[in-house]
Amino acid sequence: MKSLQYFLVSLFLLVSSLEAAVAQNIVVKQSNESGIYKKGENITVTVHLNKPASDSILIKTWINYSATSSVRKIKYNDDAVIFNDSFDAATSVILHITAGNETSKIGLVVAPEDFKPETEYPKDLKKYWKAERKALRNLPMEIKSISIPDFTKGFVCTNVEINCTGPKPARGYFVKPKVAKEKSLPIVLLVHAAGVKGSWCLAKPENALRYARMGAGALCFDLNAHGMLNGQPQEYYDNLEEGELNGYMHFGLENRDSIYFRGMYLRLLRTLDFLTQQPEWDGKRILVIGESQGGGQALAAAGLDKRVTAAVATVPAMCDWGRTLIGQKGGWPNPFATTCNREKMLKTVPYFDAAHLLKGSKATLFVEIGFIDETCPSSAVYVAINQSKGKKIIIGVPYREHNLHQQQYRKIWEETVLKPKNSFIEDFITSKK
Repeated sequence: MKSLQYFLVSLFLLVSSLEAAVAQNIVVKQSNESGIYKKGENITVTVHLNKPASDSILIKTWINYSATSSVRKIKYNDDAVIFNDSFDAATSVILHITAGNETSKIGLVVAPEDFKPETEYPKDLKKYWKAERKALRNLPMEIKSISIPDFTKGFVCTNVEINCTGPKPARGYFVKPKVAKEKSLPIVLLVHAAGVKGSWCLAKPENALRYARMGAGALCFDLNAHGMLNGQPQEYYDNLEEGELNGYMHFGLENRDSIYFRGMYLRLLRTLDFLTQQPEWDGKRILVIGESQGGGQALAAAGLDKRVTAAVATVPAMCDWGRTLIGQKGGWPNPFATTCNREKMLKTVPYFDAAHLLKGSKATLFVEIGFIDETCPSSAVYVAINQSKGKKIIIGVPYREHNLHQQQYRKIWEETVLKPKNSFIEDFITSKK
């Protein structure tokens, strides 16, 4: 954790140096620009208005993603102190500042390494998933593939369907170099954010090609989350989202056999089995990449399959669903906030929660966390990654919501978050280790 904090400090020193160039009226600064504090450490947050529109500002303070927040109006003066406190336990804080018609947000965490799961680890979790993997691998693999004609020179692309023990097959696009030696290439598995019909939900050949062409090449599979057909007219996906898959994230929350995430995770494992059978795989490197729901899938893959050596998870979902039980917000899709039977959910959802699946994982994790993310709370994400035993590269982003809405930070984010993330991926793919 200590070496990791040094890495974060170096990033946010750069943030501080770039901040003067950011065109904004509301300038928020905190005593530790990384947004990460130790227990008992004093935290000071100040606001400066480049063009004050009134003599007062409105401050909303939200602690630990609880059901309530405090709102107060303060008189503005130059570099006004809007928060001055310390905490003796793991804590998350979000500050929402309103000045006239403008708003800004900033977040911070205290002792993130101390966040712990709020549901009990199922004693038979490993046994349950061992049985699921066994059933999956006992099912003879049936593969249907359609070659994509006139694809990029030097690469082949196929639209692949793989049968699965889940309710639907695994489907996606598989791209690899046309010529590669046996045991020479890493595997890269791409997984998608929530939804059905959005462009970000659909597997695409160009997504897989981006990584397949890095370095000496990679075996890249872009897997859609739902086992739906690829390359269909938009109407097909619109109908799925409005019909069969409407509200899919809350399907089967009271039963391990019918919960939607069971099929999603089984498709992950089936695809990894398919990829590891490719003669070009080097037998060592497997990287899973995803954002939001895809980030949750990436963490789940790192926990469920020991062959996964690294995962890149951006603002990951499916983390510590149990936080709702203590009056805080759990990770997306926040199942305990539904009207389903709580006792039945307690016997079901922990088996699919990244906060438990990652326990003991030795995969390297590269995780981006938004400190003002209200969809995938920072506290819930920390809970999950704290269970892992592998190397962790964590970039906490004080100004990031689930999406990067505060556009004044775009260039800073690209330099201090996106660039290191892409470098990690490129290094993983090009390295022979």
